[in-house]
Amino acid sequence: MASKPVKVSQLNGYISRVLQTDPLLGNVSVIGEISNLKYHGSGHVYFSLKDEASTIRCFLHAANLSRIRYELNEGMEIIAHGYISVYQAGGSYSLNIRDIEVSGTGDLAIAFEKLKQKLEKEGIFDEDHKKELPPFPKKIAVVTSETGAAVRDIIKIIKSRNDVTSVLVYPVLVQGPDAAADISNAIKDINRMDDIDIIIAGRGGGSMEDLWAFNEATVVHAIVNCPVPVVSAVGHEVDVTLSDLAADVRAATPSAAAELVAADRDALIRQVTKRADALRTGMSRCLLLMRGRVAEQEKRLSRGRPDVRLAEARGRIAEAAKGLTLAVRSMTALKKEQVSASVKRLEALGPRQALERGYALALSGGKAALGIGDLKDRALLLMRDGYAEAVITDRKEGDPFERYGIWRDELRGEAERP
Repeated sequence: MASKPVKVSQLNGYISRVLQTDPLLGNVSVIGEISNLKYHGSGHVYFSLKDEASTIRCFLHAANLSRIRYELNEGMEIIAHGYISVYQAGGSYSLNIRDIEVSGTGDLAIAFEKLKQKLEKEGIFDEDHKKELPPFPKKIAVVTSETGAAVRDIIKIIKSRNDVTSVLVYPVLVQGPDAAADISNAIKDINRMDDIDIIIAGRGGGSMEDLWAFNEATVVHAIVNCPVPVVSAVGHEVDVTLSDLAADVRAATPSAAAELVAADRDALIRQVTKRADALRTGMSRCLLLMRGRVAEQEKRLSRGRPDVRLAEARGRIAEAAKGLTLAVRSMTALKKEQVSASVKRLEALGPRQALERGYALALSGGKAALGIGDLKDRALLLMRDGYAEAVITDRKEGDPFERYGIWRDELRGEAERP
């Protein structure tokens, strides 16, 4: 015979109490593939886990979501840890998740790319966030495992490069569920110190799962928000984590990080010596150049002094006077020659020269008779060697040369008479 009937709510409540007291269903791990993934506005996450035959509803509280190390996405295979709970109002049960693991390496790569894209959209990897490393750090903090080979290599290399830089080792977990929180808290603690110049955060090599703490958002945000320059040194050269992308400088290995941050004393000495030699050479060249400029300025200044300018003016005046004297002498000699030639020409044209050639000058009425009409009754004839008095008895007009056969040119002394 059937038992006494109960209400639906009573049945669902009974089932819920049974499930809560079952030790297996109170702490169960389920592997499956994510489907119907939904992020609610309240911060909770709803999705289903499925395999080839069945599906189970899953609920991830917002408080637990903040502790999840991976970016969830459709098709990702995960291991969900939690407990079975009944939704009494709907009469359905679900897996309430406390923690999640990614079960496959391929899914880790998918989670890596999803989180990388999300952080890129936030501008976490922008170059504007990058800070320059100080060239001569006095104190370096190393955030890593205190038992690994990485910390020993870092200390050894730094001390071999110089004996001035000190090293503070801040030991942390570098893998496992609690590693990300440990690393981010360490970086935040170091920020409160006022004597740290550089932080090296990293670890030695390992699988993608081993290095995953350096891919978690909490570590990435701690690095970006750190005012002290951070050098990421995770794994080997081929290993690239999100911490590498967010850090101010990425080193391929922990050893490379130590070489990068610690100044090499011997190299510095060589560099200083080289620059000192270059400075001396440059100063010598500069000194020679300045001396030449000073000499040129002295010349210019000396030319501007009154006594020098007066001496130069006197020299120019003396040269000008000398040239003027020569010019006057030359001009005077030329003029003398011209006057002498003019005198000779005048003398050649004078009456005495005409008398010497056989001509006579007729004076009548107290003046020279230029024509037959100027002759009076009496005339005085002046000749080369004397004079004679003449009585004018007849006057004939006409050309005297035609009458007496005398050529006109004879009067000019250019031909002899026939």
